[in-house]
Amino acid sequence: MCRIELPIILYFCGLDTGMKKVVVGLSGGVDSSVAAYLLKQQGYEVIGLFMKNWHDDSVTISKECPWLEDSNDALIVAEKLGIPFQTVDLSAQYKERIVDYMFREYEMGRTPNPDVLCNREIKFDVFMKIALDLGADYVATGHYCRKGETRDQQGRTVYQLLAGKDPNKDQSYFLCQLSQEQLARTLFPIGELTKPEVRRIAAENNLVTADKKDSQGLCFIGKVRLPEFLQQQLKPKKGDIVEVPADAQHFRNSAPEFSSKKEELLFHSEKPVYRPEDGKVVGEHQGAHYFTIGQRKGLDVGGTPEPLFVIGTDVKQNVIYTGQGKSHPGLYRKTLFVKQEEVHWVRPDLALQPDETMEVMARIRYRQALEKATLHQMEHGLYVDFAEKQSAITEGQFVAWYLGEELVGSGVIS
Repeated sequence: MCRIELPIILYFCGLDTGMKKVVVGLSGGVDSSVAAYLLKQQGYEVIGLFMKNWHDDSVTISKECPWLEDSNDALIVAEKLGIPFQTVDLSAQYKERIVDYMFREYEMGRTPNPDVLCNREIKFDVFMKIALDLGADYVATGHYCRKGETRDQQGRTVYQLLAGKDPNKDQSYFLCQLSQEQLARTLFPIGELTKPEVRRIAAENNLVTADKKDSQGLCFIGKVRLPEFLQQQLKPKKGDIVEVPADAQHFRNSAPEFSSKKEELLFHSEKPVYRPEDGKVVGEHQGAHYFTIGQRKGLDVGGTPEPLFVIGTDVKQNVIYTGQGKSHPGLYRKTLFVKQEEVHWVRPDLALQPDETMEVMARIRYRQALEKATLHQMEHGLYVDFAEKQSAITEGQFVAWYLGEELVGSGVIS
């Protein structure tokens, strides 16, 4: 358990220098360090803030204390750049908005994305409000994405969320829930750079983070061992692992004749419902809520020609359904659905009206290649109909859609 005191906090006062003031979320990593450096070079008045997001002794996020090292590195970078630095404690908000939410979602058999939630709820909400209260004109982060501007039909300025120039590091997906109000006050200084370029700039300026490995796990917290983490609130409960064969009757039914596009979309978006009699019991698990669609690790079932993958979970009956191999038909669906209250448009001027469609490129997870899809807006929500079937469409995750290099909207998969 981490009980070491935080590094010394350097408080600052709001002097009117005439320069635009930017608060940088200094994470103690190389990306935010270079972001702060570049902004200072561009003539901004730069302030570094480190977010302390966890110190709840009732739930252990990690046995390690990565935030201690990170906060110290952030302080060293701030001193090197000659900018004020402060640590802000957001752990209460983080527990309420992220950790408690994660527990609720897993308990319902859904798989949340804490990185997207952290950006929406913490970095660009709680943290941004603190920065603006300090008199900041902008908040900046070390995300690999870009911000653009265009005009709507009324001639008003509209902000764009654009993919980062480095295709291997594009992080626009993690920001898919940002609003126009948030984008208006945000800067992404490294979005035009590649990771090697960022490291080179850090090394040339003797920043302590130049060779530091990229952080893993939850934002500003560190790597999380998810099973151990979940077991602190969601108690183990033994249940059956059922293997469903690829040639089961469940997968033999061909698509019927449809009387409308809506009926077709509903058919293809429905999540398969399995029953124990669809297959055979091949093992035992410690809780269906610990598993997610597409998962391979943690099943501890051997003796099959191909590895088993989770194709379905039933948290009420506490049963996990699995199938052999990455090509098992139970892993694939062509269409997904987003409830209307979960549909979010980064570009509200492009929002669809009922019965309208839009051709887009979309992804259902970070680093997934963009896939062709058609959006179908209905009264009750939005269907995302992919040209090709997608593997492991997972409830609780986010689907994001793009027009060219611009991310224009997203939603929580139902």
